Amino acid sequence: MNGLAMTTVLREKFSSQAAPDVLAALRQIAESQGRQFQAVLDEALRDYIDRHQRERPRRHVMASFASSLDEFDSLYRELAK
Repeated sequence: MNGLAMTTVLREKFSSQAAPDVLAALRQIAESQGRQFQAVLDEALRDYIDRHQRERPRRHVMASFASSLDEFDSLYRELAK
């Protein structure tokens, strides 16, 4: 070998159904990114799991909140009175 570690990803087949527009959107994303449909689907499932298993807010939500605090701090202080 050339020194690079080869990893094998275990996959399990399953069957399910989805709305045609959802599948079309996933296929379009995969095509536009030059990725396989399975890779995009796997990423979407992992994102869904992450959102539902974490009790803390997501980073982009907290970033928006912090931005709001910076912009409207004096208003929030007045409203809190």
